[in-house]
Amino acid sequence: MLRQLFPIIALFASTAFLQAGGGVQGILLPVRAQIEGFSSSTIAFIGAGYAVGFTIGCIIVPLLVRRVGHVRTFGALSAVLASVMLMNGLMVDPVAWILLRAAAGFCFSGSYMIIESWLNERISNENRGTLFSVYMIVSLLAMMGGQYLLVIADPQLPTLFMIGAILYALAVLPTALSKARSPAPLTQVKFDLRKLYTNSPVAALSAVVAGTLSGAWANFAPVFAKLSGMSNTNIANMLVFAIIGSIIFQLPIGRLSDKMDRRYVMIGTSLFGALAGFLLAALTINNGEPGYLFFGGVVIFGGFIYSIYSLAVAHANDFAAPEDFVETASGLLILFGVGSMIGPLAMAQIMDALGPSGLFTGMGIAHVALAAFILYRVSLRALPKDHETVDFQSVPIGKAQTPETYALDPRADAEVNTSDE
Repeated sequence: MLRQLFPIIALFASTAFLQAGGGVQGILLPVRAQIEGFSSSTIAFIGAGYAVGFTIGCIIVPLLVRRVGHVRTFGALSAVLASVMLMNGLMVDPVAWILLRAAAGFCFSGSYMIIESWLNERISNENRGTLFSVYMIVSLLAMMGGQYLLVIADPQLPTLFMIGAILYALAVLPTALSKARSPAPLTQVKFDLRKLYTNSPVAALSAVVAGTLSGAWANFAPVFAKLSGMSNTNIANMLVFAIIGSIIFQLPIGRLSDKMDRRYVMIGTSLFGALAGFLLAALTINNGEPGYLFFGGVVIFGGFIYSIYSLAVAHANDFAAPEDFVETASGLLILFGVGSMIGPLAMAQIMDALGPSGLFTGMGIAHVALAAFILYRVSLRALPKDHETVDFQSVPIGKAQTPETYALDPRADAEVNTSDE
């Protein structure tokens, strides 16, 4: 039994090191950029660079794995990630950071895909749901742990860059030392965006908006916190509480959407997210101390931000053939990536115009616009009475998604079963 579990534990360990490194890098760069006086536009391009690199990686890395294999590719990507982290500390320069962040995004997508393909090979349909949930929990906990590393050292010192590089290097060990055979080739991204939009305009636009919100939050929430005078501990608290909100809210919202027209739940989620955003924008942070009311609002806000994409994936597959699940999800992933490029660039302009509170005001407006579009689509397209929905599955955005994530998703069982018939 232990011999069967060890390869899976090794993969979870690699995931934990990788996500912890990503957590410290994701929070450290915006904070350090703010300290160094980088403009909002520069911080935005750094964030957009990551999204560009990640999206390209999802397309290119499967070809690289076919050429040199899983182990070598994963080792090379982890080495590049460690090098990038050290170079971030050595070369505190806007142009260098944009390019380095793009390289990090490319390596992250490839590393995720390799780990997830390995995991997909080691599990069966009977335990897929359980292990998929465990994988997501390990990912989120490790990311939150990495974000809290911000409190142990001054962001202006090279210490945190070194720690991040060490974590990336450690991610290689569990998979490099495992005797598990290499899995099948990675899932190649296949998508038809026109077909996806025709199939479900609501899901397509929701994926773009979800990416926009996620990109804006990941890159400018630390900037907002720094401008508000928060301590490093409270900066980490704010990001972690948003993720906790996603854990708390996603499943109840998803289960509700399984019982009614999912679009009405998406409208409600968008409106409540807008309300939470506007209330947070109106709160005053005195002397850098947010208080319980602010953090409670962040938990609620995070719950609604991160629910939108999961609902979009479920809604798109309500109208797609079961065997098209991975293709549909891959198309939504590309749209999410486009949104992740737009989000930081748009938020830079909003915060320059409105100040730090523009973070929540801008995201609130985006929620309202999405709700209005979905309501318009509801007026044009009613669900058939005999319409059947797929089961909702949480997709935490704190853990970036790849095509291999969706191959691992329990809903992919339908695709496998269909192809076997």
